[in-house]
Amino acid sequence: MLIFSILSLLLSNAVVSRRDTSILYNRIAILILITSSILIYNNLYTSFFFNGISLYSGLFYFENYTLVFTIFINILSIFILTLTSFYPRFNSSLSNKVNILTVKRDSLNQIGEQYKIIEYPLIILFSLTGAIFLISSSDIISIFLSIELQSYGLYLISSIYRNSEESVGAGLTYFLLGGLSSCIILLGQSLLYVNSGNTSLDNIYIIKSISDGVINNNINIGFINDTYIYYIQFSLIIMSVGFLFKISAAPFHFWSPDVYDAIPTIVTAFVAIIAKISILIFLLELVYYTSSSLFKLSWLNNIVLSSILSLIVGSILGLTQYRIKRLYAYSTISHIGFILLALSINNVESMQAFFFYIMQYSITNLNAFVILIAIGSSLYYHASNDNSLYRNLKDRNNSPIQLISQLKGYVYVNPYIAISLGITLFSFIGVPPLIGFFGKQMILSAALDNGYVFITFIAILTSVISAVYYLVLVKSIFFNDKSYKENIGTKIESVTIGQHLSFTISLLTLLIMLFIFFDQEWMKLIHIISFK
Repeated sequence: MLIFSILSLLLSNAVVSRRDTSILYNRIAILILITSSILIYNNLYTSFFFNGISLYSGLFYFENYTLVFTIFINILSIFILTLTSFYPRFNSSLSNKVNILTVKRDSLNQIGEQYKIIEYPLIILFSLTGAIFLISSSDIISIFLSIELQSYGLYLISSIYRNSEESVGAGLTYFLLGGLSSCIILLGQSLLYVNSGNTSLDNIYIIKSISDGVINNNINIGFINDTYIYYIQFSLIIMSVGFLFKISAAPFHFWSPDVYDAIPTIVTAFVAIIAKISILIFLLELVYYTSSSLFKLSWLNNIVLSSILSLIVGSILGLTQYRIKRLYAYSTISHIGFILLALSINNVESMQAFFFYIMQYSITNLNAFVILIAIGSSLYYHASNDNSLYRNLKDRNNSPIQLISQLKGYVYVNPYIAISLGITLFSFIGVPPLIGFFGKQMILSAALDNGYVFITFIAILTSVISAVYYLVLVKSIFFNDKSYKENIGTKIESVTIGQHLSFTISLLTLLIMLFIFFDQEWMKLIHIISFK
């Protein structure tokens, strides 16, 4: 469905010269994702009944959790596409027609190029196709092609705003460093092929099963020796480094704050969320089948070390940030540390915590970006004691809100959005009864039950430290004086965000806040997809 739709949109794009049809293209892409999700949902019973289906001679393998997360990625992408499918705001209480024309012209200038780029939904569908393939890949050839298919879309969408020097520079940086990580992945896969003689990951899973029998029953098998296992482990370590690079886990995180901050906020929402889910789900499959008592120096130690560094780096470096999207980037690094901790434990309890944390954090992070976009769309002009600081912000049309100080006193402008952002930030911290608390609680409980006492202590300590920069945002929004000026011809209070933004923020905030009232449905879903 996705591939056929991409081809159809490409053909229609070739015969259309009007750029204002991009809104229609975004809405068509939403319908495409809804239809794809319905098709997947109607075929879930097949995966549950047969416990997985292998396709194309083992290149792809669909299980219950891969199909569920495919639907989940589609739903998140639908919310992201709504940001460019409808105008972000409308104005009321205008005094005369001249003012209406003035405000309308200002609104069109404020929204930048997001409604003039037909290729935007095409690239999102293109990247989603690679993400879905990667989730279900079971062969090193399909893995590399899928990760590159997803990455090419991310490189293009990062630099799609060609009039923005910052966006193009960030896209080039992302492309160069992403190409480096792809080379590392390809090196690890090449070593894996050299040592196993086959491209299918099933062979590695068979080696794991045989190795357990060798150790438990003291069986001597000639081709399984320490050197052979060492090369397998070395290959997996190199390959995992490349994937950790792509999800911006420490110590391979250095590119993400710069890229997130430079690209437009609408693009950042997609790059920061969707790109990580597919890689993490694939890593779960790799970890589940390759963790073995045979491996004296397990490659999972690489995941554990990255988890600890991500927790520390994301929490401490976030304290020094004054730009909002860089702060979001370090927040993401910190939460990646929690996800990798659950990934490294590798049992049923940690797997359930892993699935739940990815879902709740993706929803919370998406809400944070949507609210940031809504705040930027609802304001005309920001004033402070140093007006030149805000007038000289680069790429203001594509990223109106760049500094934390721009959020000062926003509760006086729109208290509902301010409260929603406050709830989202408290969920990041892990304040009960918000959904973020239960995600951290599940991971920390699984870590303690499996003897990860030191890492649990670090996770709790870094959570307290990261709460500081979240609370700085809360203080800036709720407890500082309002520092916004009125635009000529209208008042700030008369500027209202669009209905689609209001609905999206309301729905996501209610999911974050009211999880405790329908937690059984979430837990049942997590239990079903965790059964392997």
